[in-house]
Amino acid sequence: MPPAPGLGDTTLRQVVHLSLGGKRLRFRFSNAYGTKPLHILAAGVARSAGGPNIRPDSARPITFAGRPSATIPVGAPMVSDSVDLETPPLGDLAVTIRVQDPTKAVTGHPGARCTSYLLSGDHMTSPDLAGAARTPHWYYLCGIDIETTDPNVAAVAILGDSITDGRGSATDGDGRWTDHLARRLNEGAQGRRVGVLNLGLGGNRVLNDGLGPNALARLDRDVLAQPGARWLIVLEGINDLGTRSATARDLIAAYEQIIERAHARGIKVYGATILPCQGSFYFTAALEAARDEINTWIRRSGRFDAVIDLDAATRDPRRPSRLSSAVDGGDHLHPGPEGYRIMAGAVDLGLFDDGPKRPGNPR
Repeated sequence: MPPAPGLGDTTLRQVVHLSLGGKRLRFRFSNAYGTKPLHILAAGVARSAGGPNIRPDSARPITFAGRPSATIPVGAPMVSDSVDLETPPLGDLAVTIRVQDPTKAVTGHPGARCTSYLLSGDHMTSPDLAGAARTPHWYYLCGIDIETTDPNVAAVAILGDSITDGRGSATDGDGRWTDHLARRLNEGAQGRRVGVLNLGLGGNRVLNDGLGPNALARLDRDVLAQPGARWLIVLEGINDLGTRSATARDLIAAYEQIIERAHARGIKVYGATILPCQGSFYFTAALEAARDEINTWIRRSGRFDAVIDLDAATRDPRRPSRLSSAVDGGDHLHPGPEGYRIMAGAVDLGLFDDGPKRPGNPR
């Protein structure tokens, strides 16, 4: 739950770091886990000036079918009207909404690694939201779309757990491995015009619910429904193995399902090998044997459209069941800040040079 003042009658400002830039945006909100309709009394966007501060000259209202407010039904998403606001690649936007949510069932993301700001009452136009409470979580806002007519602009979706969610990276530091990947994709005079969609969820498992729905259950909503998604990177499975809730064969069968479902939408699927974890609370000899079986299948089966060998990039070459000292964030399971840079550096950017997305199986 959010800190006081809560979300009963509150102005909520959230800062979002974009991967792509553009001139026209749409905003997606969700009441997926609410138990009552969610009332958004007002919404707006501006370029961030750091912390809760905005650049007032860039402030724009967000509307819904031409109206300044919206009611989102239980379990539903809602997409805003388009907003004209030029935003550079890797820029920060502050999205402000005034909400009236009397329920305790709040749709949000606990592992945001980004500060949100809450202030009781109506402060939609406040340039600094002085006196606001701070919390490292996101609520209701679930995506920002960059509108474009360029068929070469696309996105890579990354389905993952707390490693993709960025556990161990600094709050407000944009230091997840996906952030580093986005920076690499934007390097050079033109960059690759590839958006990076971080769909990591701390504690997530492929086959069983944990902290949130399992990967197979959330695949359609979180990946396949994403506008412009042309590629999918799958980096999940360590939580299934660590909780002893699935075998290697179970996970391989699940990966097959993910591949089939994504290919049916014309999305290429890249398999990322599972990182080592000896020394962590998860580790057993049985887990290591299962991890090796899965990684061997990812590398050799040919079922994925390509392999991103994050195991090879992050392991200690002398003790391959452990993270290297450069990668290890301290718990022997999650990378640290330098580890996330190393992960992003192991991704071949040429994987994102193919042509526009087309219907059907891309293989």
